[in-house]
Amino acid sequence: MERTKRVLIVEDDAHIADLLRLHLKDEGYAVEHASDGTKGMQLLEQQSWDALVLDLMLPGVDGLEICKRARAMASYTPIIIISARSSEVHRILGLELGADDYLAKPFSMLELVARVRALLRRTDALARNARLESGLLESHGVAIDPLARESFLHGKALGLTPREFDLLYFFARHPDKVFSRMDLLNEVWGYQHDGYEHTVNTHINRLRTKIEADPANPQRILTVWGRGYKFSAQPAVGAEGTS
Repeated sequence: MERTKRVLIVEDDAHIADLLRLHLKDEGYAVEHASDGTKGMQLLEQQSWDALVLDLMLPGVDGLEICKRARAMASYTPIIIISARSSEVHRILGLELGADDYLAKPFSMLELVARVRALLRRTDALARNARLESGLLESHGVAIDPLARESFLHGKALGLTPREFDLLYFFARHPDKVFSRMDLLNEVWGYQHDGYEHTVNTHINRLRTKIEADPANPQRILTVWGRGYKFSAQPAVGAEGTS
């Protein structure tokens, strides 16, 4: 029997929190609520969660800081940010700090529940794929262990963030195949939204600084001008793309 999924809500608006708790419990999830960022961070660190629904503007520790700290933790908790800060800047910042999705207030409770459900399905699918493809992936100096979620360059641990790991693992599973930024948003982030492509660029640039000898002249993750990016199966000589 599949265990009940656990969702943590960190939201200081009691009315919104009550509605979220009600709808998520109706969906069959076990739900806990923290009304401030300090308590939310404590619960996140002390217990295991399948998803985090996180407001940005919180008393105590703010939502962006919680998101940042969550992504520094060993375990990966999917995060949906909900916020009255609806500007593109805040959406992109939240996603670049590691959030999986972003909903601006006011939002539909049914949409929020649908996004939580989709996010958990995607997380389960990634875990199943990692178990099925549990062999070590190796490509010109890069080694990836999908089960342990560890990655190495010439035997040295890369210290990737969870999203950087997912991006590298996806590329390595599809060598020499070109993906647009929207393709990568859909496959790695789990959504396709215009205006979010910038976060793909940012993560690729950060990943290049960790796996390329010269990030300005990459030999592994190549830019294919006008099309997107690809992971070169062999060290590139006179690479067709640069950053």
